[in-house]
Amino acid sequence: MQRKFKYPPPPNSSTPSQLIDAKIAELKDWRGAMLARVRALIIEVDPDVVEEVKWRGVPVWEHAGIICTGETYKSAVKLTFAKGAALKDPMRLFNGSLEGNTQRAIDLHEGAVIDEEAFKALIRAAVALNMSKIASPKKAASAGKALEAARYRNFPF
Repeated sequence: MQRKFKYPPPPNSSTPSQLIDAKIAELKDWRGAMLARVRALIIEVDPDVVEEVKWRGVPVWEHAGIICTGETYKSAVKLTFAKGAALKDPMRLFNGSLEGNTQRAIDLHEGAVIDEEAFKALIRAAVALNMSKIASPKKAASAGKALEAARYRNFPF
């Protein structure tokens, strides 16, 4: 599956999407199937999602910021939402990292059945939150100041 990525890979190297494909393939148990299903749901909700691989091979899905990561452990697939504390979770999918001020996680164990509609709603909400942060006047003003500073730095006096 070929997806969008932020930066072109070096010649003769794998794209982030190919690395995620390989990670799923190397997990020959329920974790690979779960990660593949979650990935498919994310792409279904947001076809413009950008796939990255960070932090020693952790799949990351982004759209105007990190939506979530897909970490795999011996007994769990952990989906960590970067700004999960700011998201409404009426179906109570978040069951990990509940004590933090920013992140929330969904820990999926063998045999778990994910509520796909509730999960897709969380993905939509995470993308909307990321987009709202970019569109905020404070961010726009900050970006404008940075652009202005860059112009002066690059202007030959």
